[in-house]
Amino acid sequence: MLTTWVWQQADWPQFTWDEAVVLPLLRQVQLKQGILLGKAGAFDVADDKTALDTLLQNIITSSAIEGESLNVQSVRSSLAKRLGVSVEGDNLNYPTSAQTEGLAELMMDAIQNVKQPLSLERLYQWHAWLFPEQEFTFHRVRVGQLRGDEPMQVVSGRIDRPKVHFEAPPRDRLEQQLMEFINWFNQSRNDTTVAPLLRAGVCHFWFVTLHPFDDGNGRLTRALTDLALAQADAQSIRLYAMSVAILDKRNSYYTILETCQRGNLNITPWLKWFLDTLEETLQAAMDKIDRTLNKTRFWHRFNDAALSKEQIKVLNRLLDGGEKGFEHGISASQYQKVAKVSKATATRHLADLVKKGCLVKLPGGGRSTRYQVSVSD
Repeated sequence: MLTTWVWQQADWPQFTWDEAVVLPLLRQVQLKQGILLGKAGAFDVADDKTALDTLLQNIITSSAIEGESLNVQSVRSSLAKRLGVSVEGDNLNYPTSAQTEGLAELMMDAIQNVKQPLSLERLYQWHAWLFPEQEFTFHRVRVGQLRGDEPMQVVSGRIDRPKVHFEAPPRDRLEQQLMEFINWFNQSRNDTTVAPLLRAGVCHFWFVTLHPFDDGNGRLTRALTDLALAQADAQSIRLYAMSVAILDKRNSYYTILETCQRGNLNITPWLKWFLDTLEETLQAAMDKIDRTLNKTRFWHRFNDAALSKEQIKVLNRLLDGGEKGFEHGISASQYQKVAKVSKATATRHLADLVKKGCLVKLPGGGRSTRYQVSVSD
């Protein structure tokens, strides 16, 4: 048999990696994980509201990686109910669906029931939670059971000239190979020779390569990875969402998987990508904590500054940061759009904010003048 795929290797699935490459990355990630937990503990930000936002991000982006768009408010309501968190404002009692309820159940099972062994029945239940409403799918999915006898391929391109990116192991070997994975997953949790974060990376690659279901394999793979990460540290998993970083790097994600699935059993390139992405995820979580702390300090300083609701809205937008946070400062025209005020009012508001010390004027003049939040004490 011509060897094209990693699962066709004689020693499959005896994975190896270059420790000289992997271990330094592993130490960096472990250090960052410790710093994240320290920050969260010192400033008491690891609450259920933080967990709600993190888990919501994880569910939304894991589906987005597969090109599926979810109703954010419905997912939020489903999660809030399970976390016992009251959801404020317009989100209160937002209608849920069988799909959002299932996704919330799956996520909570993955991060909370860390001591429960993995089993085929548990995977079937996860799969059923992914596909509770068959009538809304474009093709029939064998829910809660393994895929059929036809070849499982990931393809793109024209129907008459498809490009095969990956082909999974044939159906007649699937039960045996899946049970081997499940047994490894359960036994490796208590294996002190396997670093927990590396175990999560191996788990991700191994399961997605098996591709045991008709559909939903990517989302189940990332849920299993969350379970492995939660088993490594049940506290920190509530503070970061790795699927967010994977979505940002979706092209390289699929490229590195395809490269290693066509390679040998040395999965160093995959583990390097996985650890690099996990480190970026942890850094993003720390940056978010820092922004929260800076926002708290800022409003402590300017609580009595007699600001208008429009000024407060713009300041909060700047303090929250992110892709809509005007990283390089805000101009008068941008202030006008965000605050929904006239040009003259925007100019007057900005001048007032500078005078009160809330904003500082950046170098430049005229229409290019920009303003940033004051970070001085």
